[in-house]
Amino acid sequence: MTLVAGVDSSTQSCKVVIRDLDTGAVVRSGRASHPDGTSVDPRHWWDALLEAITDAGGLGDVAAISVGGQQHGMVALDAAGNVIRDALLWNDTRSAGAARDLIEEFGADALAERTGLVPVASFTSTKLRWLRDAEPANAERVAAVALPHDWLTWRLRGYGPAAESPLGPDLEALTTDRSDASGTGYWSPTTGDYDRDLLSAALGHDAVLPRVLGPAESPGVVHSSLAASSPMLGVGAGDNAAAGLGLGAAAGDVVVSIGTSGTVFAVTPSPVRDVTGAVAGFASASGDFLPLIATLNAARVLDAFARVLGVDHHELSRLALDAEPGAGGSLLVPYFEGERTPNLPHATATLSGLTLTSMTRENLARAAFEGMLCSLADGMDAILRLGVSANRVLIVGGAAQSPAVALVASQVFDVPVEIPEPGEYVAAGAAVQAAWTLTGSRPSWPVATFASPSPDPKPAIREAYASARSAYGV
Repeated sequence: MTLVAGVDSSTQSCKVVIRDLDTGAVVRSGRASHPDGTSVDPRHWWDALLEAITDAGGLGDVAAISVGGQQHGMVALDAAGNVIRDALLWNDTRSAGAARDLIEEFGADALAERTGLVPVASFTSTKLRWLRDAEPANAERVAAVALPHDWLTWRLRGYGPAAESPLGPDLEALTTDRSDASGTGYWSPTTGDYDRDLLSAALGHDAVLPRVLGPAESPGVVHSSLAASSPMLGVGAGDNAAAGLGLGAAAGDVVVSIGTSGTVFAVTPSPVRDVTGAVAGFASASGDFLPLIATLNAARVLDAFARVLGVDHHELSRLALDAEPGAGGSLLVPYFEGERTPNLPHATATLSGLTLTSMTRENLARAAFEGMLCSLADGMDAILRLGVSANRVLIVGGAAQSPAVALVASQVFDVPVEIPEPGEYVAAGAAVQAAWTLTGSRPSWPVATFASPSPDPKPAIREAYASARSAYGV
C-alpha cells in the first residue's frame, strides 16, 4: 500500500491525515492545537506540525506529503531566516486603514484588474502596509515574505534560521502555489506574475517572494533529519483551495464552509473580477479559478448562542427546529467580530424584531442559524452576480452536520444542497495534491454524502434579513 499525507494547518489546529493512494481511504491521522489569537508566532505552527505528524504515526512509510494552510497570514523573515514578528492572521483587522490607503493610492478598478482583488484587512498586502506604518523598524528588516503554508513547506525541506535548521536560511528556496499567491494582493491570477510595484507600495521596499509552482510540481523532499525516508513534497495550497480539491469540486459547484470563518467559493475556468471587492478573484489549486467571499462570523455565532442559552450544539439545533421559519420575526445580523463581507471591520451584531411573544429560546436558536446562513447566502449571490453558475451547494465544516443547518440551508439557498460526510477536507485536498505530485495524475477519490435536504425555499427569510442588514448601509 502506498501512502500519502495531507496537512491542514488552520487557525485553530494542525491536522495530518494519511491516506491510501489508490482508494483515498484514511489510514491514520494526528492532531495538535494552535494558540488562540489573531497574531501568532509561526513557531507554534511548526511545533504543532511536528506534534501532529508524530500523533499520526510519523512519515516513515509515507511517499509524499503536502501542506494546506490558512491564507493571507504575514510571515515576515529577515535575511537570516528569522521570523521578525508574530504573523498577522487573516482575521486580524488592524490593517483595515491600510487597505483603504492602498485603494486610495491605486484605485479599486486598477487593483482588481492587476490582482483580482480589492484590498480588505484580510489580505497580506494590507498587513505589510500596516507593518510599514506602525512598525517601520520591523518593516525595514523584512528580506522575504511568506504565507503560512509556504513557511511550513520551507521548514520541512530543512530550511530556516541557521541555529534551527540543517540547510540554513536560503530565502530563494521559498515556494508557494497559485492559490495562496492569489490571496496576497500583489500577484495576478491572470498573468501568473508578482506585481512588484504593489509589493513595494505595501512594504516600502522589494523583498524575496516564494517561487510559484504549478499544481503537480514538487519543491523538493522532506529533509532526512525529519523523516529518514525523505517523502516527496507537494507544493501546498491555501485552505479553501485545498478543500476544493478534497471535495472534488468542479464547475457548477458552490462550496460553503462553516468554520471559524465562513467561506463561499466556486470553481470557474476563467478568472473573475469584482471591482466592488466583495468577491476575491482567487486562483484554485487545480489550475482553474476560485472566486470567493469570506465572512468573519460563522460557527462561532452558533457557539455564542449555545453558550447564552446554556445548551450544547445538539440541543441548540433541536430548539431551532422547534421554531417556525422566520423565528417569529427575530432577526440576527451576525457581525459579532466586525465583518469582511460586507467590508465592515468595526461593526457589531444586531438582534432585532423581538416581542414579548417571540422572545423564546426556540426563536433565538432559530435566529442564530438563519442569520449565519443568510449571511453566507448573500455571499453566494455576490458570486453568482458575476456570471458564475451554480448547480448545487456543498456545505462543509464543523457545523455542517447539524440538522438545523441542513434544514435552514434548504430554505435560504435557491439551488439544491448537499452535505458531504464529515471529514478533514483541507487535509484531504492536500493529500490529493501529494498524490498528484507523486504520480503525475490527479486522483479521483470518492466523497460520500451525509445529507441531501429537499429544497424548501422560504424567500421571506432572506427578505427580512436583507431589511435588517440595510441598517448597516449595505
